[in-house]
Amino acid sequence: MSGQYDEAHAQVTLCAGVFLRETRKIQRVARSHGDGMRLAMSVGMRTSSTWSCLASLAPLAVAIAALGGLGALGGCAANGGSSGPNNSEEIVGADDSGDAQVAQSVLGNVPVGTQLKSTTGVNLRTGPSTANKILHVVPAGAIVTVVTSAPQNGFYQVNHAGTVGWSFGTYYNQVSSGGGGGGGGGGGGGTSTPSRDNAITRAKEGVGFSYWWGHGRWLASGPTSSTAGSCSGSCPSCSHGGSYGADCSGYVGKIWAVGQSSDLSVDAHPYSTGSFVSDTSSWKTVSRGAVQKADAMVYNSGGEGHIFLYESGDGWGSFWTYEARGCSTGVVHNLRTAGSAYHAISHY
Repeated sequence: MSGQYDEAHAQVTLCAGVFLRETRKIQRVARSHGDGMRLAMSVGMRTSSTWSCLASLAPLAVAIAALGGLGALGGCAANGGSSGPNNSEEIVGADDSGDAQVAQSVLGNVPVGTQLKSTTGVNLRTGPSTANKILHVVPAGAIVTVVTSAPQNGFYQVNHAGTVGWSFGTYYNQVSSGGGGGGGGGGGGGTSTPSRDNAITRAKEGVGFSYWWGHGRWLASGPTSSTAGSCSGSCPSCSHGGSYGADCSGYVGKIWAVGQSSDLSVDAHPYSTGSFVSDTSSWKTVSRGAVQKADAMVYNSGGEGHIFLYESGDGWGSFWTYEARGCSTGVVHNLRTAGSAYHAISHY
């Protein structure tokens, strides 16, 4: 595959050289010919060389496209599920580079345990500055709990869904004072049952492991530097190092333990997104508006597909998920959206 890409690159470079030479010749003709017809004929002859060169790329393009099509028959999107027409990127919150004094004057010092409600999607950062990394985005209408009374640079240290970080005060309203609960969730998720709770536990244990095309296997104890594994390249032609990891369908299949052992450490990949997209005796389509914790969302179209486990949030808006997102990211717990091509399915 890489050899054909290299060949195509070399041919494009050659064509660029031909085009440049012919362009210079046309410029010389334009300066020396006053007759419009002769100039037009010269231009036509000169540019024909360029078109002939570009035409030679067609067989390479067909071969590369065919190879890409073969890869798309696997469990997830050919690009590893990291993008695609209906697979959104993680959300970025509202601008938090505003005036710190204004942000702090909205709430001032507040008692630890105070609950705040976000007015829009707002970044939760590792520190009280826009220079700090974004941990995730707190959805609009979510509840967070204040961890430190005094703000810094307009940022408040808060707990959202178990993650502690710093968020800009302008985008919050106070809904309760000191002694409030232990950090808001992302909303939704439905009623807990032992089966659904167990599925979320299994999903959590997979976070941090690598993306492994065509596989599904990880350790209940979680990843370490020696067991997480690694993925490089562009899937399905990606390279994997290590003995553990999963792709998107291998991950959800293992969490649900459908068609395989419930032992997380046993490698199995019985279903692809092409399987999950259609109802069976093991899973059924449910409304996205009624999706519950440990259900999944899936799409498969044109040889590409992706699936992830839903945790909480608005099924048609932003929600928390567990997913084997792609080669560069591995298995993650993140806030995201999903296009209308996705539909919800339930195993429970």
